[in-house]
Amino acid sequence: MLTVTARPRSPRLLPFIKSFHYHEANLPMGLERIVPNGQAHLMVNLAEDEFRTYDRANPALKIRHSGAVLAGPHAQSLILDTRQMHWLAAVQFRPGGAGHFLASPASEACNHVVNLDAIWIATSMREQLLDAPTPQARFDVLENLLLRHLDDSFDPAIAWAIGALERGMRVAKVAARLGMLPRKFERRFTNRVGLTPKRYARVRRLQGVLKSIRTSAPPDWSMLAAKHGYHDQSHLVHDFRELADITPSGYKPHSAARNNHIPIVAQ
Repeated sequence: MLTVTARPRSPRLLPFIKSFHYHEANLPMGLERIVPNGQAHLMVNLAEDEFRTYDRANPALKIRHSGAVLAGPHAQSLILDTRQMHWLAAVQFRPGGAGHFLASPASEACNHVVNLDAIWIATSMREQLLDAPTPQARFDVLENLLLRHLDDSFDPAIAWAIGALERGMRVAKVAARLGMLPRKFERRFTNRVGLTPKRYARVRRLQGVLKSIRTSAPPDWSMLAAKHGYHDQSHLVHDFRELADITPSGYKPHSAARNNHIPIVAQ
């Protein structure tokens, strides 16, 4: 098993891209439900020129995509085939980062997996990645592609809003602090980040809960709900169901390191 993670070399990409990833792994065959984190990912399957996702409600229904895709920011779970993780190159965007590489609003990619050729002319990218001799050389291929499509205009208001929502500030207060009418703020935020401010805040709050869970003991869901600003435990359960398509008791992640990956056990 080989896993390599690196930050972008170009300072122009650092505000928008969190990391590059390269995986060679012998994972058992199966499906995993991915809990949304509000961030977009670019993924290239180097083992085969195809990605497969599955219907959230009925995982028996398969959806085929090309081998290079953009998984837009999600506010619902995404089901993937673990066989696609066998040989993979990927980019993890920062919240709101993917919008700087798209010609259309990021909201159009929300809850969608889009073939990369529908966004950019990237027909030779997968071949370049296959020909690259090292993980860093593969990251260089991805970095060059991203630099060609980068709009590095910076919106400090939205950058501040992302941080404020992460800290638990209410959407109305964020808009007021920015001096924007709520509707204008929602439109501007959604176009750049892909999710509405309220939906983004809910996704990030749930992520905060997951990061607080320790695998050494059963979670105290009532305590976690209070700690992270939910009205009560039933409010937390509601968000688990709506955003992750599971209940808290069904949250059994692959590992602490892959806490957003929930293996789906065949019935």
